[in-house]
Amino acid sequence: MAAQQRAISKSSVIGFIGTGIMGASMAGHLLRDGYEVHVNNRTKARADQLVQAGAHWQDSPQLVAERADVIFTMLGYPSDVESVYFGEEGLLANARPGSYLLDMTTSSPALAKRITAAAASNGLCALDAPVSGGDIGAREARLSIMVGGPKEGFETVEELLQLIGTNIVYQGDAGAGQFTKMCNQITIASNMIGVSEALAYAKAAGLDQAQVLKSIQSGAAGSWSLTNLAPRMIAGDFAPGFYVKHFVKDIGIAIESAAEMGIELPGLKLAQLLYERLMAQGGAELGTQALYEIIAGK
Repeated sequence: MAAQQRAISKSSVIGFIGTGIMGASMAGHLLRDGYEVHVNNRTKARADQLVQAGAHWQDSPQLVAERADVIFTMLGYPSDVESVYFGEEGLLANARPGSYLLDMTTSSPALAKRITAAAASNGLCALDAPVSGGDIGAREARLSIMVGGPKEGFETVEELLQLIGTNIVYQGDAGAGQFTKMCNQITIASNMIGVSEALAYAKAAGLDQAQVLKSIQSGAAGSWSLTNLAPRMIAGDFAPGFYVKHFVKDIGIAIESAAEMGIELPGLKLAQLLYERLMAQGGAELGTQALYEIIAGK
């Protein structure tokens, strides 16, 4: 860690780029804790509530970078991360020396390594810090945060991460956070198939799905998806806590990186096939629990 890296205090200015379903809640926790927060989002209306609560709107990521000591990004795709971080108007070129850049997007491990290296050459500290917990975890500040990058940088910003998450684990060098998030998504992908199949099976057997859930969610079959998303499946609530289109993106990253490491992920490839079928049927903007529609043959 370069000596000029800044300490974090209540006078530190926070930047937050990407105020969508999860990002808005995450930025809100930082704002409510008393930090000065500057926000930017591709669709300005999605930042309106934050601005009304006291956040400062900036018209571009560059303007956020010029004002902030710590900048969080919570974007959709690796291509979005690339465009926000690189180039003459990007964060890397415009952040003040000594600043911290935390990308919380689920993105490519290789891209995370590039960002960290470029940041270091510019006197910045970049961390990849993807999250898990969906809209519920973001609202309730109970996200799981997986961090890669310089350990000294992680230790400095950990107090900020504690405002938005409860399970914060340093995983290692640059890219380690993203690799860990891929492990998370691989687990969820197969689990979502199992949850969907179990509910479809229960219905076909003439059982009350909600009663079945009471029996199995606290046993060996228990999982976050079973507890939080199965009730939404039963209710026909497919509103996004995490978009299908973003999950398909994540699955693609995991399969690509697995191929680079020479391993096969047959369960994940099945999930990819099913979620792509859901996308083809117009489900891109639904929540991941909409996989039930494909499994149940609706």
